[in-house]
Amino acid sequence: MGIPRIQPYSMPRADDVPESRVSWSPDPGRSVLLIHDMQQYFLDYYDTQASPVVELLASIRRIRERCAALGIPVVYTKQPAEQTPEQRGLLTDLWGPGLTRRPDREAIVGELSPGRGDTVLTKWRYSAFQRTELRDLMRLWGRDQLIVSGVYAHIGCLMTACEAFMNDIQPFFVTDATADFSREQHEMAIAYVAQRCGVALPTREVLAALDGRRGAEGVAPPRPAQAAAPTPRQESHSPSLDRLRGDVLELLDQPVSGVSEHESWLDLGLDSIRLMTLVERWRGAGIDVTFVELAERPTLAAWWELLSPRLPRAPGRAPGRSAEAASHEALG
Repeated sequence: MGIPRIQPYSMPRADDVPESRVSWSPDPGRSVLLIHDMQQYFLDYYDTQASPVVELLASIRRIRERCAALGIPVVYTKQPAEQTPEQRGLLTDLWGPGLTRRPDREAIVGELSPGRGDTVLTKWRYSAFQRTELRDLMRLWGRDQLIVSGVYAHIGCLMTACEAFMNDIQPFFVTDATADFSREQHEMAIAYVAQRCGVALPTREVLAALDGRRGAEGVAPPRPAQAAAPTPRQESHSPSLDRLRGDVLELLDQPVSGVSEHESWLDLGLDSIRLMTLVERWRGAGIDVTFVELAERPTLAAWWELLSPRLPRAPGRAPGRSAEAASHEALG
């Protein structure tokens, strides 16, 4: 049980890559770069000074830098160090406690640390689309191509590529920016993508395709506005409308005063990245809420109506006190 110790193997060469059944090409105006599970824990099973990790890190770094220059959103997945048995589910039967056994190795490797404008998604299952906001974010960004990099090729990377295809998102599986348990399993994942759900191509072809779409003036398209995720706060989230309002205002670039309870947060600058940050924060506080629920009705009044029945009851709260009464009291 658990991940095996991975022996060094040579990274598949460009001329080893099978021809893909489709002729899709990465487009900087349509793409999102996914850096999948590049956490220290998962790289600990390799000799990081040997192949394929040396090439893996170099290739992902090159693609990430080019994507940043071209305005392509960069999304990381990161499995959490703390997981309840219910959250981990059947993964325990196959892989044991996993990362929960080494919480000190949760971080993304230093060579690929997320940048200020990058997105980090908490990941619970093989596919990066399962129980995350990736699909919703891509829809909001108007993106329908996913460049897949990271580990492990025949598990999470392959499942993500397959699910992208099944959601009408074109996946590009970067052959030398992914790594696996062995050369054989790596090649299997590459072949499956090429034959069944996407395009398998090496880093140099990804970069050439992206550069070829710059346009006559060579000007990169503007990057979608993204905000850095704030440092997670450790204090408890009291079940009050004032706390909800404060959480939102804290994420906006400038203080906003006198916000009407019916005014759209989107009009005040709350973009999809900040909205996702709220989802993660409130989920961490034990509140069951989804990205789509908040995006559909982005006002203080609508969010309070949605969240107040789900909030943990504050100590000493009168049993008969309604959420509506609490709302009016908080609004003064």
